[in-house]
Amino acid sequence: MKPKVLVTRKFFPELVVRLQEHFEVDDHASNEALDPVELKARLADKAGVLLSVADPLTAESIAAAPQLRAACNVGVGYNNIDVAACTRAGIMVTNTPDVLTETTADLTWALLMAVSRRLPMAERWLREGHWGAWRYDLWLGTDVHHATLGIFGMGRIGQALARRAAGFGMKTIYHNRARLPADIEAQHNATWVDKETLLREADFVVLLLPYSPVVQHYIGAAELSLMKPTAHLVNVARGGIVDDAALITALRERRICGAGVDVFEGEPKFNPDFLALDNVVLTPHIGSASYQARMAMGMRAVDNLIEALTGKRPRDCVNSEVFAAA
Repeated sequence: MKPKVLVTRKFFPELVVRLQEHFEVDDHASNEALDPVELKARLADKAGVLLSVADPLTAESIAAAPQLRAACNVGVGYNNIDVAACTRAGIMVTNTPDVLTETTADLTWALLMAVSRRLPMAERWLREGHWGAWRYDLWLGTDVHHATLGIFGMGRIGQALARRAAGFGMKTIYHNRARLPADIEAQHNATWVDKETLLREADFVVLLLPYSPVVQHYIGAAELSLMKPTAHLVNVARGGIVDDAALITALRERRICGAGVDVFEGEPKFNPDFLALDNVVLTPHIGSASYQARMAMGMRAVDNLIEALTGKRPRDCVNSEVFAAA
């Protein structure tokens, strides 16, 4: 008999077809999340689960799934999963790094360009019929070329962003807890600085940090007060890394020039005060939202699930001590 697996969301049908070659698949096939009671009931007899980053896998759900051996996220982040509880229960947790690096860097760059040149606002103004004549000061924005880019989180996506910045003649500074090797810095023409220096010097501050409780409100009122009044903030990391209320206040009071925001606290709900601002570009958590990237993410997660349930070590296991103890 094939092992049973649960698919918690509507993913591309190709993923389910491939899973069905190996497993008996319980496919939720909906964009609506399973409520906690139904999730526990459907996990009860499952050996594996394929889930999205929007689907919580809590200690309570894990306790109700005695046969569960693998929880495979379709996404890089995995703060939706109680990894410690999975590890205690001997459940392998996987994510999908690498495959969305360039796509997320593209979206980050698009947000940076859109907010710096005020593109959505100008287009909306045009569509509403306000354009009556040319003006010398019409929809003035901020130059990106030869500006200073500051990156918090100089991992794969941060480095991909730095490569794009080089084409615009930008100066790149970055901050990580651990400094990159000198050859990597040289390759990306990037200079490590401390957090406060980055905030003070960057014209564009981009957040690409992985989420953990340690970085909750990593950017708040105090940090925003260090930025130039001409600077822009771009967050494509995770909701909660920025104190959204503090960001809204800084934008409303023009303490910073603008922001591009793809992730929010409490999403899909978000602070409605963002909508009253004319100096912020908002997107609904679409950093990896290209067909090619999402398909690659899904197939990578499927690979991880197949490997985990056929006795192999998944290449993207984030709690590898479980496999080592098996």
